[in-house]
Amino acid sequence: MKGLIFYIVDVFAEKKLTGNQLAVVRNASSLSHNEMQQIAREMNFSETTFILEDKPRNGGYDVKIFTPQEEIPFAGHPSLGTAYIIKQEIINKDVDSLVLNLKVGQIPITFDNVNTWVLQIEPKFGEIIQHEQISEVLGLELEEIDTRFRVQEVSTGLPFIIVPLKTLKSIRRVNIQREQYYALIKDIDVKAILTFCPETYDSKNELNVRVFAHYYGIPEDPATGSANGCLAGYLVKNRYFHSNEINVQVEQGHEMGRPSLLILKAKEENEKIEIFVGGIVLMVAKGEFI
Repeated sequence: MKGLIFYIVDVFAEKKLTGNQLAVVRNASSLSHNEMQQIAREMNFSETTFILEDKPRNGGYDVKIFTPQEEIPFAGHPSLGTAYIIKQEIINKDVDSLVLNLKVGQIPITFDNVNTWVLQIEPKFGEIIQHEQISEVLGLELEEIDTRFRVQEVSTGLPFIIVPLKTLKSIRRVNIQREQYYALIKDIDVKAILTFCPETYDSKNELNVRVFAHYYGIPEDPATGSANGCLAGYLVKNRYFHSNEINVQVEQGHEMGRPSLLILKAKEENEKIEIFVGGIVLMVAKGEFI
């Protein structure tokens, strides 16, 4: 590990040190799976990524993503933060796009003058969960769930349970009940929960989101690209905004004192849903293992 370069970046940050911090390790091909897991555990961010080589292979850059507990196939904010480092530190010139080779497959990343964008894999819609059951998991009353819409598992590479709530008051009241939570996830693949509502702290935003992932060692995440990609698919599929196309700003992390801003673009056409999740990436620090 000695001599390896790593970076700390903020993803979806409205200002430095507010978004979701990410550690990105460069030229990591010499590391074993266990060594990567150890570094991710010691970094203790929600995810740490490893760029295996500075040169692309098979049309993209080979990247692995680890939580402190395990390697995962895909995550949104690590994809964006890693692509930013590749562009700024490895390619070191202005490019419009690049491709990441992740465990889930090839993920295209694009850049504009402000934001970095990830094109998500087409969403898959899974198990529907009863409103009564999810209200017990969240520690809420049934009346606080927006029962006009289903509670459903959605995945764009990493699955989430999407839960529509009515008010910001209910969002703030969410208190995961561990016994009910672990009973819910025991026999299903999805382990994390996204709650959202149409009331916001900032009037320029359309939705407020909170994400809970106790199973992965993340009681609450301040900004979650993969989860919000799943939300984008859910919003379009359920015509939440009465349209097959959305372009919305989502705030997350306010309840944690780490306000983040994500932009969701999605469109359903010919029974296919295309999803882009974007936001600002900021460099925080650069270091070297010694």
